[in-house]
Amino acid sequence: MTSDPVAEGSVRLGRTSDTDDMAHVQLAAWRAADDAVLPAAELDPAAIAAAWGQAILDPPPGSHRVLVALAGRQLVGFAATAPAADPDTSPTRDGELVALVVHPDHQREGHGSRLLHAAVDYWRDDGFTTGIAWIPLADEPRRQFLVSAGWGPDGALREVADETGTTVRLARLVTTWAD
Repeated sequence: MTSDPVAEGSVRLGRTSDTDDMAHVQLAAWRAADDAVLPAAELDPAAIAAAWGQAILDPPPGSHRVLVALAGRQLVGFAATAPAADPDTSPTRDGELVALVVHPDHQREGHGSRLLHAAVDYWRDDGFTTGIAWIPLADEPRRQFLVSAGWGPDGALREVADETGTTVRLARLVTTWAD
């Protein structure tokens, strides 16, 4: 008996019809990560869906993409990529992983890896040679996931305010690939 790859999991470009499901996944992931820091119940799913719709329908110029992970036909995760914008990076050489979110009920099923591989495939097609991701210092599971996929810290740190105004310290992880 052969397995059905769509039933196991797949990745495709995001569509506007995906945005409500993306908002659901994002809120579930935030709740599971740290509801005390970012009370997801107070966030507006419609506003989150609208923001993802804007990213899909009218992305900024350049190599911006929204990818979605599916378990069968169910959207279970997503990633967003863009040209890197840091002053010490090149928007024609370096791609940035802006978001990588998998619903907590579907983590450790390969969806994050499929999203990450698809992002790198698109970056390669665009001529990029490096990927970067900014992750919260406190997000050990995300750091471990990226390190297991060949990413590593480059020493860059920054602080940003999250949606609640709380300052979050971020570390930059990078990966490179051969042409």
